[in-house]
Amino acid sequence: MSEVKYMDTKEFREKGFLFEVNRQFFHPLGLALEIKIDDEGNEYLGGVWDHRDDPEGMLYDEKLMQSDSARQKKQNVIDLLTEKAKCRTEKYGYVIQPVKE
Repeated sequence: MSEVKYMDTKEFREKGFLFEVNRQFFHPLGLALEIKIDDEGNEYLGGVWDHRDDPEGMLYDEKLMQSDSARQKKQNVIDLLTEKAKCRTEKYGYVIQPVKE
């Protein structure tokens, strides 16, 4: 078995993965994955915010959603997903692994 490789948490945040996983998956459910930054600048996963009792879920601030930063983060994830989707579709016939019924 190969050794597990880890992405640096800061890179996970800066490249847009945190932004997109929250925007596309967690926020509509009323949840948010959190990254904390300590006094020395170290970043780590902090927990999951839970606002499931909010009927419409969570949203990012509109100012953030109109920013170049938000657009770039979204594009970074789209570019990688597009690349991976092509390979996964050719090799497996799907992008998202199906759950067997």
